[in-house]
Amino acid sequence: MRAAVLHDIRDIRVTDIPEPTPGPDEVVVRVKAVGVCGSDLHSYLEGGTTGPTRINPFVLGHEFSGTLTLETARRAGLPADALMAVDPSISCGRCEWCHRGHTNLCPNVRFLGYAPNNGAMAEFICVPKSAVHIMPDGIDPAAAAILETLGVAIHAMDLARPRLMETVAVLGCGPVGLLLVQLARIAGAGKIVAIDPVGERTALACDLGADVACCSHAEVADATGSRGADLVIEATDSSDGFEHAARCARIGGRAVIVGIPENNQYILSGAESRRKGLSIKFSRRMPEVYPRAIALTQSGRVKLSPLATHRFSLDQAPMAFEQQVARRDGIIKGIIYP
Repeated sequence: MRAAVLHDIRDIRVTDIPEPTPGPDEVVVRVKAVGVCGSDLHSYLEGGTTGPTRINPFVLGHEFSGTLTLETARRAGLPADALMAVDPSISCGRCEWCHRGHTNLCPNVRFLGYAPNNGAMAEFICVPKSAVHIMPDGIDPAAAAILETLGVAIHAMDLARPRLMETVAVLGCGPVGLLLVQLARIAGAGKIVAIDPVGERTALACDLGADVACCSHAEVADATGSRGADLVIEATDSSDGFEHAARCARIGGRAVIVGIPENNQYILSGAESRRKGLSIKFSRRMPEVYPRAIALTQSGRVKLSPLATHRFSLDQAPMAFEQQVARRDGIIKGIIYP
């Protein structure tokens, strides 16, 4: 089968690899759509999300949807023609953290599309039966793939616990940030400030529910009457993201850090956060939130289609990554169709 294999930094090769063989509790998914995620870009540019890392070739892609092959669908008792989204995070289910319900923090997790585990930028992938979620009518393959991104945003919002009529600043208007804007509006935010240096992204954020667009964290003071935001949710890929979130927050405010910083490094001066007495939380992936993500999408309260701005074939995977790294042509999220 054909697959997009990451061989080295900025070196994706679309090549033939063996088809996967399912285990006893696995099904084979025929991949319909797979999104290019920010963490995929970290692998592409640095080798992983923990800073520069030596790469052993593997298949990228963890945001994906598809249908089951007929044989495995029959064996699993699932419909073969139904579109399914797949949770790429396979926790162990045995450790203390899984038992506490923090499956997203499982130290034994197997995460599809993150080295050394092959992902879904391929024609087929094997996944546990428990990882698939059947899509209702009205959710297309691209939207089903982006449900994983929405899950990340839902978990971050759960940690943030926004209060009615608070001022919420969303720092970074990539796919996660744009979803956070929508969730903040649903949660009853009084004012939503969207911050991103790319004007097209903040314009889209305003279309999706933000009240004020800023091209820099330095503009948040003016947008909040020099007070700062009650809640800041950081969703950038910048080492400065933590520092900028601290500067955007009011005295006694809260910040949730969602983004993965370049080179695995945060730059943070102590005085800003300390003197404001900020409450900080870090958000990692998501626990079991797919049912809520599906319900929010099906109800129309969250819009996913504006995020899927560019389509690519599997052979165009290298182009998709380069375009998303460069943020060319208004790209928000590239969707690859194997």
